[in-house]
Amino acid sequence: MDPFATLSDWPGRAAAAVVQPDGSVDRWGDTTEPFALASVTKLLTALTVLIAHEEGTLDLDEPIGPGGSTTTDLLAHTAGVAPDTLDQLAPPRTRRIYSTSAYDLAANAVTERSGIAFQDYLDEALTIPLGLCATRLSGSAGAGARASVEDLVRVIDAWRRPVLIGEPTLQRAVTSHLPDLDGVLPGFGTQRPNPWGIGPEIRGHKNPHWTAAGNSPRTYGHFGQAGTMLWIDPDARTAAVALCTEPFGPWAAAAWPRFSADALASAT
Repeated sequence: MDPFATLSDWPGRAAAAVVQPDGSVDRWGDTTEPFALASVTKLLTALTVLIAHEEGTLDLDEPIGPGGSTTTDLLAHTAGVAPDTLDQLAPPRTRRIYSTSAYDLAANAVTERSGIAFQDYLDEALTIPLGLCATRLSGSAGAGARASVEDLVRVIDAWRRPVLIGEPTLQRAVTSHLPDLDGVLPGFGTQRPNPWGIGPEIRGHKNPHWTAAGNSPRTYGHFGQAGTMLWIDPDARTAAVALCTEPFGPWAAAAWPRFSADALASAT
């Protein structure tokens, strides 16, 4: 099965990779070209904050946000913070309100506690250890990074096994925080419930969704409005990433599940 059979029909310029259960990687397009990640940036920022937690810079259960919201609340979208402002729309831990601003708050806390600019902290904690050649963060910690498919294959590895953080922290991050909370999944409407980890979205039983119907409920990852998506399915032991220059729209809502299904079918 060719996992990339439909990618030539995508609008814009694209590149992709599928990580197979045996660890081999299938590639399509220029996988060294950097693309704007939009909200896939959150996987980089969350991993950096998890590293900061293990280094003692801040604690996942520490109240650092509005209304006593914790680091975990900010990264799991349970802080009640508005999507693009610092307005408090709900008390913490009562609704899952998707918020890019919450990621900026978490990044600012790392800077304040460490005395190191978050971009530099990310470079030292993530970019340099993983050998990311095309990854740069500029602007929002929730949506401002650029990276290549090759770099994100390395990031996938760090989200699959304890490369940069310990196994307990990793497992906590990829398990839904307050799994019964409802919320809106941007582009796909209200989900009841809307499970989310400490950074990655958890697929659960959401419908509609940007992964395939055959992806396991434990699948985790993220997509971005720039036309970017990345998921890891621990049950299928398969992962996929695709970056595109065409912003998210109806094309992606239809194309990403097909690509995801082909990626799963190609698993060896």
